[in-house]
Amino acid sequence: MEIYTRSAALGLLMLGGVAAGGIAAVAQTPPGELFDPAQLPETKGTVKQYTLAPRGDVDGLLLADGTEVHFPPHLSAQIVFAVHPGDAVTIRGLKARALPLIDGASITNNATHVTVVDTDRPDRELAEATVTGQISNVLHGRRGEVNGVVLDNGAIVRMPPEQAVRLGDQLQVGRPLAARGDRKSNVLGEVVDAQAVGASPDQLIQIDAPRIPKPPRGGPDDRGSPPPPPPPRR
Repeated sequence: MEIYTRSAALGLLMLGGVAAGGIAAVAQTPPGELFDPAQLPETKGTVKQYTLAPRGDVDGLLLADGTEVHFPPHLSAQIVFAVHPGDAVTIRGLKARALPLIDGASITNNATHVTVVDTDRPDRELAEATVTGQISNVLHGRRGEVNGVVLDNGAIVRMPPEQAVRLGDQLQVGRPLAARGDRKSNVLGEVVDAQAVGASPDQLIQIDAPRIPKPPRGGPDDRGSPPPPPPPRR
């Protein structure tokens, strides 16, 4: 039985591109932006159910006709948001020769036209950015500690709880806030892992990284004197 994976096919396409246009053109283009999923075979069907990886992530779909569609786990949340059992979908991807199996590159909900595309680069939308707005909600950890805010434009700003304590009254609903840090955006929303915050972009204050607690005294990483040995038994 012979099954072609998408990575193998993309490798063949890259070799063809090198022969036709030279090495430089291929090397300078990010892999996730080099290939157009619309060029891959199209399959239409109705979603029967999600398939799950051992840790519970959605790693694909079963269609009503028995076709199995694989997607990488980093698309789990986006696929669940975009398509549901019973939805009619259009899938682009490589088909196996001997099985009803598709290595999916994109999936579109035919009713809502929402499309999820695998760029082979889960972090391609992670980049430093600055967001601004008014605080609409304060976010907390499981123990009630403040660890972020939601702005009125929907953007989420996350920060270490100890830094949130330092900011104090600045993290109040209705107060203006600007935050700079690593930004991740997808169909579910936008989040910034703040590295600097302030009332406005020109008043940003750098946030310190969370402190790593020291190992307990006498542990393998302790540089102090070892604990005394226990007294001998009598």
